[in-house]
Amino acid sequence: MKEKVIRALYDEDTITVYQAYNKTIALHAINSQTFVCPPFKKERMTWIKPSFLWMMYRSGWASKENQEYVLAIKIKREGFEWALENSCLSHFDNAGHTTLEDWKKKLQASPVRIQWDPERDIFMQPLHEQRAIQMGLSGIAVEKYIEEWIVSIEDITAYSQNIRELIKAYEIDQAKDLLPVEKLYPLPEVLRGGSIFIDSTR
Repeated sequence: MKEKVIRALYDEDTITVYQAYNKTIALHAINSQTFVCPPFKKERMTWIKPSFLWMMYRSGWASKENQEYVLAIKIKREGFEWALENSCLSHFDNAGHTTLEDWKKKLQASPVRIQWDPERDIFMQPLHEQRAIQMGLSGIAVEKYIEEWIVSIEDITAYSQNIRELIKAYEIDQAKDLLPVEKLYPLPEVLRGGSIFIDSTR
């Protein structure tokens, strides 16, 4: 078994995560520099993703319905790490050395759900040896996200579409040069080797 890792754009204090929304939610968020309720519904689980290319895959490069605006959201690293500490895998995996019943209890009690999916390359093809993390925030985690963690929100829709146009024009090197530089995220000691990072694949 191998340990899953997080790759992200980050600095000393913040980490960048991505979300895609419709115009109404996105413009309110950009103007307010946080998510405004309404139109944002904090009672619903909201998913954040540190992988730019996985966000592009999920949103179809900002072309899918209700995902026409892609936002780059800088959040405090302490908030991101709190979310990891208070999380549970969204699907049972006995590689985490837990029983099905224990996992069910933890899932119900955890305000954050973790999902790992194959990372994508610039052509949106899956990279089976590399996983991208998604974090579903609910309850107190959403409250903390919109009230405490968010440092800035930037509309990167045009930037994303520019990269896509370069790919369509076969200007692959230029497109790659524009991608965010995502590096291995240094996990605090308390999180290393935790059940959410254990990979059951051989």
